[in-house]
Amino acid sequence: MGANLRIAVHGACGRMGRRLVQLIHEADDLELAAALESPTHPYHGRDIGEVCGLGALGVVVSDGLPPHAADVVIDFSVPEASVAISRWCADAGIPLVVATTGFTDEQRVQLIAAAKRIPLLVSPNMSIAVNLLMVLVRQAAERLRDADADVEIIERHHRYKKDAPSGTALEFGRIISESMGGKRFVHGRSGQTGERPRDEIGFHALRVGDNVGEHTIVFGLLGETLEFTHRASSRDCYARGALYGARLLVSKSPGLYNMRQLLGLE
Repeated sequence: MGANLRIAVHGACGRMGRRLVQLIHEADDLELAAALESPTHPYHGRDIGEVCGLGALGVVVSDGLPPHAADVVIDFSVPEASVAISRWCADAGIPLVVATTGFTDEQRVQLIAAAKRIPLLVSPNMSIAVNLLMVLVRQAAERLRDADADVEIIERHHRYKKDAPSGTALEFGRIISESMGGKRFVHGRSGQTGERPRDEIGFHALRVGDNVGEHTIVFGLLGETLEFTHRASSRDCYARGALYGARLLVSKSPGLYNMRQLLGLE
């Protein structure tokens, strides 16, 4: 690996991909190795710098990456494309950061198979603050396990988001359920639902305008309420977190990692 970390961005023409390209261009220690997209994408063959408003960078949007051209790949795409790039990275021996969400159980199994051969970072949220919040929420859930607390998770995202609830909300739910002895997930409520069961975590997904991401975790007890909230003011927290994760991942041995592990939070 040279002085600069060579990064290939998979899903380079999407909202997150374009921001990654811009941040890589601004960084002194990073180099854009490739801008990867589907061969049918309308920007295929164009200079990614022009797509991102940076002027020509000499890197064209393509669907292929020569072996040894990159030190790490960052994926912000769609689940089926993430699975495909994970196989390619495993064959090429290139570490992979996956920030895509919305995987089916089968797709996730296919995805993490790559961890047998390469360092693989899979995280539903790349924000450093969100991953710290997951640790704090786990601590709260463990301490409230026997306090008869109701748990609700509310998330807000932009109108273009394709999956619901968000991968981050589901990860919060998984952490809480694990910490509180197992609770079932309920998605929204309607009609005569009766008294709230004690064994559930409620999820509520809002899709509004251009909201880049909010998550609120509510622990409701009789006489008091505890809430944890994270609000993203721009996509930079996700893009910068992915770049930070990529810097840490390249020195790791093959295996499956999450952001909290790389950050030393668990």
